[in-house]
Amino acid sequence: MFTFTLTLVRHGETQYNREKLLQGQGVDTVLSETGFQQGEAVGRYLSDITFNNVFVSNLQRAVQTAEIILRNNTHCSGTEMVLEPLLRERGFGIAEGRPKEHLKNMANAAGQSCRDYTPPEGETLDQVRLRFKKFLKVLFKQMSDEHGWSRPDAPAEASEAGGSAKGTAAAASDVALGGSADDGLQGVSAHVLVVSHGAYIRVAIKHLVEDLKCSLPAGVKMSQLFSPCPNTGISRFILTLSQSESGPVLSAARCVFTNRKDHLENLAAAE
Repeated sequence: MFTFTLTLVRHGETQYNREKLLQGQGVDTVLSETGFQQGEAVGRYLSDITFNNVFVSNLQRAVQTAEIILRNNTHCSGTEMVLEPLLRERGFGIAEGRPKEHLKNMANAAGQSCRDYTPPEGETLDQVRLRFKKFLKVLFKQMSDEHGWSRPDAPAEASEAGGSAKGTAAAASDVALGGSADDGLQGVSAHVLVVSHGAYIRVAIKHLVEDLKCSLPAGVKMSQLFSPCPNTGISRFILTLSQSESGPVLSAARCVFTNRKDHLENLAAAE
């Protein structure tokens, strides 16, 4: 077995976010001034974590956020940032560039909830989930190739990491609503950073929790798990892989926390 942590971060604010306009994939905007400040804040918060692998949506707002995080990091000066189209935001079709209120009106007219509604030419939630599943397959193979079974000493290391991760995950079960930046990292030897988008991250969390039966922090409310992720909000999972004939597969998963925004408190107070 081989265990690693997966830290998901949403990009910083853009002017479209501020004006409540849908971006999706077709509107490739840059960070606002507040977005840059949020990026610096999350970068400082995560500055002492050694991320072995960094995967980023290839949309500008995510790339800029990842660049700020890595620039603030004390251990990742040589870490390659992989631009991954599978991490792009959900496509909102003809609703992109329009107010979110317009999407709500379209959903109401169709007799559906806004969250489940797919505008014309947009991606369904199932299509977004499929993209995330494809990303996980890519991630699992790369992690096993680089850190797991490809090295002669990997089995012993993986066994130790897996055993430690179980204890760490249990100890971290009460930190979903606040804690330190290294929650869930102790005893785990490899750490992955993913910078993506709000709707995409919500689908990813739902897949990990509902489809992959991820273990949850004690006492956490489902409304907290699946609440909208704020700009630069952080979520973390501990994933354990095992080897099968078809390649690496997930054998255990635990949620440490979701949608954490402790690093934004000072920014909010300053506004």
